[in-house]
Amino acid sequence: MSKQKLNRAYKSKDVDMLAACETILTHALEQKDILQSKRSTWTDSFFTDLQTRIQNAYINHLGIDNAKELRAATQKVSTMQAKALKDLAEFKIQIQEDFKKDKTRLNELLTNLAFTQYHKPAKKGSQEALIQLLFQLKDNMTPELKAEIIEKGTAEAVILKIIAYADLLKTYNITQESLKGSRKEITQAAVTEFNEIYEQVISIAKIAAKFFKGNKAVQEQFSFARTVSNLGNH
Repeated sequence: MSKQKLNRAYKSKDVDMLAACETILTHALEQKDILQSKRSTWTDSFFTDLQTRIQNAYINHLGIDNAKELRAATQKVSTMQAKALKDLAEFKIQIQEDFKKDKTRLNELLTNLAFTQYHKPAKKGSQEALIQLLFQLKDNMTPELKAEIIEKGTAEAVILKIIAYADLLKTYNITQESLKGSRKEITQAAVTEFNEIYEQVISIAKIAAKFFKGNKAVQEQFSFARTVSNLGNH
């Protein structure tokens, strides 16, 4: 009789689950004084041992020899994403104010420059939506359209900076994904280990989030769904 296949306890990619767990543990260590005052078992070694377990899972089960390099690439994508979203928000508000007296033209611009379709999901953390927005904006930013926007008051440097994000973010994203591109076979033992890591970190996240009730910014650091979403992979 064949063994029943073990299902994963999470819906994300294995590598994203591990990266999210690692990020949550980093936040836990940042808040360890408060957490340890409420949980006697959450010692420094408890957190660091779990971090080591995650590192071993990267290497032994995913074939990623340099998890540090993957984290650096992921951080680079995350940083670029935040910068692009900030500049896009500043660009959008200028367009909205400069063209507010001509609603038809304003709606055309927001649609042609992909804000209507992709800005909302991009703000929610979708890396794919952000890349789509940037590339459509870049493709549709004709010399005539750029001149029209500049004439209304937006600096050319702002437009050029946003256009440059398209290729930069795509390059960083390809680097990140290539580091995740292991073809190592995932065994049932690996899935068991992944599930155990996930369940342990989820418990930490749920308890920690409750400890910080009333502090939304810190609570969000312990949201697994939000952390995975910020990795840009759905």
